[in-house]
Amino acid sequence: MTDDGFDGPGGGVGRVLGTADATPLQFWTAVAPDSYLQLDDVVVTRRELPDREPVTIAGVVTQVRARHEGAQFDSDVFAIADGTLPAQVQEAAEITTTRVDPEFYVPPQPGAVVHRAEGDARARALHFDRMERRVPMGTGRDGVPVYLNADFLDGTRGAHVSISGISGVATKTSFATFLLYSVFRSGQLGGDAVNAKALIFNVKGEDLLFLDHPNTRLDDATRAAYARLGLPADAFPDVRVYAPPRAGDSSGTPDVSSRLTGVDSFYWTLSEFCANRLLPYVFADADDERQQYTMVVHSVAAHLARYAQPADGGVSIDGVRLGSYADLVDHIVEQLSDDETRGDWAGSAVGLGTVNAFARRLIGSKKDLSRLIRGDLATRRPHSINTAESAQVTVVDLHNLPDRAQRFVVGVTLKSEFERKEKAGTAKPLLFVVLDELNKYAPREGSSPIKEVLLDIAERGRSLGVILIGAQQTASEVERRIVTNSAVRVVGRLDPAEASRPEYGFLPPAQRQRALLAKPGTMFVNQPDIPVPLCLEFPFPAWATRVSEAGTAPSQTLRSITQAADPFAVVGSGGGTDDDIPF
Repeated sequence: MTDDGFDGPGGGVGRVLGTADATPLQFWTAVAPDSYLQLDDVVVTRRELPDREPVTIAGVVTQVRARHEGAQFDSDVFAIADGTLPAQVQEAAEITTTRVDPEFYVPPQPGAVVHRAEGDARARALHFDRMERRVPMGTGRDGVPVYLNADFLDGTRGAHVSISGISGVATKTSFATFLLYSVFRSGQLGGDAVNAKALIFNVKGEDLLFLDHPNTRLDDATRAAYARLGLPADAFPDVRVYAPPRAGDSSGTPDVSSRLTGVDSFYWTLSEFCANRLLPYVFADADDERQQYTMVVHSVAAHLARYAQPADGGVSIDGVRLGSYADLVDHIVEQLSDDETRGDWAGSAVGLGTVNAFARRLIGSKKDLSRLIRGDLATRRPHSINTAESAQVTVVDLHNLPDRAQRFVVGVTLKSEFERKEKAGTAKPLLFVVLDELNKYAPREGSSPIKEVLLDIAERGRSLGVILIGAQQTASEVERRIVTNSAVRVVGRLDPAEASRPEYGFLPPAQRQRALLAKPGTMFVNQPDIPVPLCLEFPFPAWATRVSEAGTAPSQTLRSITQAADPFAVVGSGGGTDDDIPF
């Protein structure tokens, strides 16, 4: 076979069909009797022109059919099978054009030989040769690597990734973590990869708490799969895990059960809650923004920022010391219930019914947020989620938190990270944010503080180096502007009703059908460089996805930030105070 993918005038896998229209963008090929074509195969053909150089037309197989030629009735199939009726089996494949080189758009001629594209011809057909930085995503149906153009991932020409699929089957989170691993370890970010960061929110179980532990189930075949992609089969080398404090635990021990080392608690002090105006994130449900009491939310938040003073871990407001979130809530409700002070806190134009609606919602938040907003833990103790001061990969565990608390953590964390990047004013180092259940945080209808932050990231994050890797079961329920701003769209196994939505219009009909039965690990990836989504399989994770798979973690990850900062901290104590030392 020559460098251009052609193996001479004969051979090939078939010829361009003459009984169906051939266009520059789509054509059919009859498959030779001793050959076959399957979906996703890459093929190439050539059109000779009288007054200029030949045109090479390459494409991907998007449909395959087989039929009896010579049969008139459905029942003829039995006679043909018995040999009493002459007929011939003929297979044909639909080819969707991916590249015309040079760009002279003429149709291939019927009868032209069609070849399977391999080597350089395959790379040209899929535009891999035009990618200066190629991030491996997995292997195609032919077992050869498939690449993502890093320019459309790191903000150079585009940014953000949207991953859709059925929960538990589509392996959305697994693909997101593999993509991160490939970005960090493939060398395609150059020197920027060393300082690039990732922020991952873990919302289901404790599966993402062991990214720095090698997977004990890794076998030689999986290692070979990583080698084909040019990647080492290792765990993430630099990971920091944060978890909320246990409910009712005054020592602030991280609320995790499977990982006992290298975990830090995160929380906010009452002073930080008031000074940073975090009250709106207590009301982070999209339905809240439709209510009139949002005026009260912002008025009370402004009052707290103006008058709350730090006091021994808690805050003091009008001479009253408040030592817990419950105390703060009770004080706010008390002030709003008093006719003399209500106007100062809520404003004079707000009715009593609106104030009472706010108070009811605020009282209901005490149970969910009391362990996250603290006045009883040392303020000097490390407790903030800050990727700039953390490891390369920061995992924030939310799975033990109720819905309201999850929203609060996601909203406040994204707000602080985005504001930090805004103040820095530069895109480097990059920050990748992995967020599952995006339809919960940025729904299509309504508005909320979290949705506004995510919209900011989707629309301005590219220039600031904040890259969103969002996953959701239903892209049709996610804010349109977030999906539209995602340069890369990935689809795993889909629900039949969801697959019919216009959000998946980039999938050819055959791929929409295949998405209904795709097995775990199979993804369809659409990127701007390539006009047809590519079907790929990514390898089994080289890092542990549950405690039963976890090998020995690197020694530098066994100590938490608290333990590293305090030489008197007791291993396994969760970074508690001196009172926790057991002797």
